[in-house]
Amino acid sequence: MLLIKNGFVVSEKDTYKADILIEDGKIKQIGDHIDADCKVIDAAGKYIIPGAIDAHTHFDLPAGACRAVDDFYTGTVAAACGGTTTIIDHMGFGPKGCSLQHQIDEYHKLADDKAVIDYSFHGVMQHVNDDIVNEMEKVIEEGIPSLKVYMTYDFKLNDAEILQALKKAKECNGIIAVHAENHDTINYFREKFPAEGKTAPIYHAYSRPNECEAEAVNRMIYLSELAGDAPLYIVHLSTKEGLDEIKAARARGMKNIFVETCPQYLTLTEKEYLKENNEGLKYIMSPPLRKEADIDALWEGINNGDIQVIATDHCPFNFNKEKQLGKDDFTKCPNGAPCVEERVKVIFFEGVKKNKISINKFVEVMCTNPAKIYGCYPQKGVLLPGSDADIVIIDADKENVITHSELHTAVDYTLYEGKKVTGDIECVIQRGEIIVENNKFIGKKGNGRFIKRKI
Repeated sequence: MLLIKNGFVVSEKDTYKADILIEDGKIKQIGDHIDADCKVIDAAGKYIIPGAIDAHTHFDLPAGACRAVDDFYTGTVAAACGGTTTIIDHMGFGPKGCSLQHQIDEYHKLADDKAVIDYSFHGVMQHVNDDIVNEMEKVIEEGIPSLKVYMTYDFKLNDAEILQALKKAKECNGIIAVHAENHDTINYFREKFPAEGKTAPIYHAYSRPNECEAEAVNRMIYLSELAGDAPLYIVHLSTKEGLDEIKAARARGMKNIFVETCPQYLTLTEKEYLKENNEGLKYIMSPPLRKEADIDALWEGINNGDIQVIATDHCPFNFNKEKQLGKDDFTKCPNGAPCVEERVKVIFFEGVKKNKISINKFVEVMCTNPAKIYGCYPQKGVLLPGSDADIVIIDADKENVITHSELHTAVDYTLYEGKKVTGDIECVIQRGEIIVENNKFIGKKGNGRFIKRKI
């Protein structure tokens, strides 16, 4: 048993002072003046929130000649130390023509004995035929109700394939997550710029303009509409224009569109690509960083409910190794950046402490909504009797500086080096066990459990 006393319990709707009693990995009781003969944590003056859920990570991801440097051990340790107690990982591509189950089996091999927090996977759809469509039902029934499609990269799907996937997902109570960018336009610029000698990191941003995202989002929306308003989840939205397309669709009656953005799109601009000494390579990710107007629009979208989730798209490559492949040509640089450990602190500071969002909205987009959308609520994402005792205690007033030397990821940099923030993670609890205390991981390798989800 474990008892947390005197803290402010936060849900998506309320904040109230209460004690929380934990037994057998579950929340047993929430109330005033609970007493029990067990270990007690005094959380006086601190926020008690559900363990955060990162619905978009890429651990151990193969990317051409490179591989993401965080595996399911280092990546989940970093996540835990950053206040995340559940991740849902987007699997990498498998061999051409492989089944959905092939990649699921491969990722279980990568994760099952390494993950220190609870985890699940998004299925990945590399092609569509009758076998794949039929297999979707089996995968969804077995606890993976979310499947990813790409509109760009080597295994992008065409519109007809996406439409089939959307229809089947709706039929089977699944949801399609999509990386929405216009493939042909991007490739046009990625060929044009190097041919003109424009190879610096800033041209990565110019090669994927706002319109590339907005057009693809618009196309996905209409495909979803053709599929009968099939559930659709837009990953890592980065632009005002893309958000405008979503708002317009909802205004005309579409109800099953869900939207995710990431800390980098809420805090950083394309000016980062102009840093000296090729430092701009650190920020090459897809979609790229945008402008201040996009940041403002995304924060507004979070506050008014147009954006439901803040995840990370954590996909780390070392600056001093893999990222250097792009030092003479941005097209050679692996796309991706780290953020799984920084997310909670950065969004708490930039959102809550700077009054862009309430503490309740913070819990909604970091914890509750991803659990609801992706089918692990109320087991995860909320503090209620019977829910998993995944809990984070936040000292809202403690100041600290984000620096790579204090992080736990395997990657060699952070996007937020030297950033001063207010709000610190004091304690992280996973299913009733303290796994992080004073920025030290004290959990165990392999203690994470695979979460079967149902929408």
